Amino acid sequence: MPQNHHSPSQQGLYDPRFEHDACGVGFIVQMKGKPSHSIVDQALTILLNLDHRGAVGAEPNTGDGAGILIQMPHGFMAKVAAAAGVTLPEPGQYGVGMIYASPDPEARQAGRAIFEKIAAEEGQTVLGWRDVPTDNTSLGETAQASEPFMQQVFVQRGADVSDDLGFDRKLYVIRKRSHTAIRVPGIDTYWYPASMSCRTLVYKGMLMPEQVGKYYPDLQDPEMESALGLVHSRFSTNTFPSWERAHPYRYVAHNGEINTLRGNVNWMHARQSLFESELFGDDLSRIQPIVNIDGSDSGIFDNTLELMTLAGRSLPHAVMMMIPEPWTGHESMSPAKKAFYEYHSCLMEPWDGPASIAFTDGTMMGAVLDRNGLRPSRYTVTKDDLVIMASEAGVLPIEPERVAYKGRLEPGRMFLVNMEEGRIVSDEEIKQEIATANPYQAWLDQYLVDLADLPAAAAAPASSLPLAQRQRAFGYTFEELRILLTPMAQTGVEAIGAMGTDTPLSVLSNRPKLLYDYFQQLFAQVTNPPIDSIREAIITSPVTTIGSERNLLKPEPESCHLIKLQTPVISNEELAQLQRVSVPGFKSVTLPSLFEAKAGVAGLEAAIAQICADADDAIAAGTNLIILSDRGMDAEQAPIPALLAVSGLHHHLIREGTRTQVGLVLESGEPREVHHFSVLIGYGDQPLPCL
Repeated sequence: MPQNHHSPSQQGLYDPRFEHDACGVGFIVQMKGKPSHSIVDQALTILLNLDHRGAVGAEPNTGDGAGILIQMPHGFMAKVAAAAGVTLPEPGQYGVGMIYASPDPEARQAGRAIFEKIAAEEGQTVLGWRDVPTDNTSLGETAQASEPFMQQVFVQRGADVSDDLGFDRKLYVIRKRSHTAIRVPGIDTYWYPASMSCRTLVYKGMLMPEQVGKYYPDLQDPEMESALGLVHSRFSTNTFPSWERAHPYRYVAHNGEINTLRGNVNWMHARQSLFESELFGDDLSRIQPIVNIDGSDSGIFDNTLELMTLAGRSLPHAVMMMIPEPWTGHESMSPAKKAFYEYHSCLMEPWDGPASIAFTDGTMMGAVLDRNGLRPSRYTVTKDDLVIMASEAGVLPIEPERVAYKGRLEPGRMFLVNMEEGRIVSDEEIKQEIATANPYQAWLDQYLVDLADLPAAAAAPASSLPLAQRQRAFGYTFEELRILLTPMAQTGVEAIGAMGTDTPLSVLSNRPKLLYDYFQQLFAQVTNPPIDSIREAIITSPVTTIGSERNLLKPEPESCHLIKLQTPVISNEELAQLQRVSVPGFKSVTLPSLFEAKAGVAGLEAAIAQICADADDAIAAGTNLIILSDRGMDAEQAPIPALLAVSGLHHHLIREGTRTQVGLVLESGEPREVHHFSVLIGYGDQPLPCL
């Protein structure tokens, strides 16, 4: 563990991209929105009872992280601000930033100066600063060695900001700009805003649950009042704990992991070039990158949810987009809700994985379970308007006579407490209201094109090369033909074997391996339990779309003007339909995925560079479907490894900011195992191998 407040950089076998969490999460809400110190106390009690959900290192008093998110406690903040020489205006007219800063006074003062300058440029006024009292006597040596300096900043709302959400939007811009401007790599200019809002406040750190209340004396003050408390105890799965990666984040606390994270991050990075928002104006170009790729999966999820909420969507709407319930095979779901999910699947892919996520913006508190239901969440509602939810039952002692009812969060369903309305809003009501806000079905009927509706086209003739020669060129083995391909051809399903495998890992093998094999172990490193075939048919869908994406932050009818495929594996005839597409708004080009065999590695590199250049030219000419094909393979022209061609082009287009303008299709004789197709989809995100 580094002996400073910075999290470790990539080194040896450690990579910050592998940061995942498996933790305990809970919250308590006073349904009518009545703040009290009792809510804060009870939230800390819930946190103590989630202690076993967290983790510690070799030191028993250094935890992986714990914290609490509360509403802005105006009475308390006014008192401590006055003690610091600051007079606060009325609630909502100021925001508070909870900032981790460098222990070096000079570096800290320099950071404050930069922050104040940026706040002034954004039309807001910094009223003053407060050094937050802390007590680190209960912390272990590792936590103390990396402990930052805790400070709070008070920012007055500018006259041009009309509401709380607009003010939080301005604070978001200030936070993002200052974080980039102050943190200089290689220099001790540490600066991390744990929260910055006019509605919520976060106290967290590299702590154990029992240490949170001790480390922050603020939380023991009777005037520290809130109507909600969101708590979290972290277990950093095979990764380093840090002060920054403790939960809650600014909107969420998360129990579980996002398995699709790498693809989600790549797509968010690719979409940045299209981001426009009337609410943000020119600010969006100044706060990129939107997601902090050095954060954990939970932090990156929070970055995305925060952006979509501040850009105009309601918090439940944004959550429905990121964690959709299974809808394609849902027999009883209303047509309006299905249309909502189908339309939004054209805008954003799911953030998928076993997860229970609690979310709040200070006015409402909600929770949602992943569509598989692989993480538990239980709730209790009392007769005196308390709502308690956690990743297990019994986190807060409640007398039986006080209980109104109990329940569990169900897969794909949302639980929401709206304190402004003073009630629990049912999943059906939330989603029906959101799903009927726009005529999604009419938009789909007008713009979404089904592949089956494209004009029929004849498939290309088979290669003149003998089958055995083609199989040898692509590295087929007798074992693959006999054990894998023949059973699939006979039954239509993947072959099942009862014995283990003694195949050496690719890096240790003396035989040449396909590129896919090097990712075999990576795909096994998730904590999902196996899913039975019945559930799998309900919760998964092979449906996908290809074409040009539009602005994620401004949903329009044309946002679903894509081609819909029922499966990512298409036939030769369907490929011919895409190659000859004549529907307005779509144009395709086929690029050869081949290289000159006698040129060796240099020829391979030149061929990939040529594919990227040809793709750039095609996109500039209005093409939005690029088909990579190794059909022309012969003795002189060798096929580029399909995974290398697809992922190389995918990431090239991300760097160029054009990935969202085009869909990728692969025609190849190389992929033949289920794992091959999984890797192609995972690393190219939209390759559609054609058989």
